Amino acid sequence: MRYLTEPGPEGRVDGERSGMTQLAVRRARSGLARVPALAVLQYYLVGYRRTWRGGVLSSFLLPTLTVLGFGVGVGALIDQGVGGVSYLEWIVGGLLASTALQVAITESSWPVYSSLQWTKIYFAQFAAPLRVADILAGQLAFVLFRVLASATAFLVVTGLLGALRSPWAVLALPVAALLGLAVAAPTFAYAATASSDSWLALLFRFAVIPMTLFAGVFFPVESLPVGLRWLAYVTPLWHAVDLSRAATLGVPPVWSVTGHLLYLAAWVVGGWLLARRALGRKLVV
Repeated sequence: MRYLTEPGPEGRVDGERSGMTQLAVRRARSGLARVPALAVLQYYLVGYRRTWRGGVLSSFLLPTLTVLGFGVGVGALIDQGVGGVSYLEWIVGGLLASTALQVAITESSWPVYSSLQWTKIYFAQFAAPLRVADILAGQLAFVLFRVLASATAFLVVTGLLGALRSPWAVLALPVAALLGLAVAAPTFAYAATASSDSWLALLFRFAVIPMTLFAGVFFPVESLPVGLRWLAYVTPLWHAVDLSRAATLGVPPVWSVTGHLLYLAAWVVGGWLLARRALGRKLVV
């Protein structure tokens, strides 16, 4: 009866493998437990692994068409360029920052509203051993990933088109990341408090589009009237545009680098506090 009470060699091997698998799962879970926000990020990355192919074409096609349309098409009408450089080279920094802005707001508007109103994903996450801060941090970490991926694709395309004047252009990537967090956090708070998805369309119509048009992306802010100029200075996009343009052109920014970074960081902190409060009001009963 030994064969009924003692496992054979194959049984022992299978048991050892099962034990090793369970040990690996426990170790992975314990690691995620130490940083719960990583579990939230992992959730979004698993979903993105199944959908990333749909965005690859737009990640490279959109910047190519934008650069060719504005930089080459409009630039052909501006013989003298801007500030001593061609319009194509001048506009790259602004387009990169505006791309980061649009990706960050897109990923933190409808997905947030959907997770609260339609799919109820945040409620399921909160029912697990996750805090409000963990859910928020994981969501913003995924937004940061999307912003960096899009900004990197844009930088590669413009580099291949010969539109980058300086190797310092790589510094535009951390600027794009900081801008992404600066606009994603308050957008998260806005989407979490929206009573209808119509409010999200209004956000793009009355905030994203005006910022993109008047924050120095397509023409120097100094050409605006004084009143509109100061409205542009208030937006986080202009600060990122100035830093990105300085990096891609290899010149000092118009304003202080420290001042730009502190202003964008203030938007991140303020947006985080607002988003955490808004999400907490929805989840904590």
